[in-house]
Amino acid sequence: MPRVREIEQDGGDATLAEIFKKERDAFGGLLNPTKVMAHCPPILRAAKALGASIEQSGQLPKSLPPLIYFRVASINGCPF
Repeated sequence: MPRVREIEQDGGDATLAEIFKKERDAFGGLLNPTKVMAHCPPILRAAKALGASIEQSGQLPKSLPPLIYFRVASINGCPF
């Protein structure tokens, strides 16, 4: 059981609506960190922007981020 209530509906917030749609389109649902960070939409938007900027920076080989995501999911016992 999560200690912080997870938010799965945008409640009319334009920021959440945009982020939730993109994530549902990409993954078929919302990721748990998104549902928790949705309590503060500006922080959620900033966290998503940070992740995107790291991926798009060209500093990491394109094949590395998916391997990192897979490894972190494995460590945490989450399916990926």
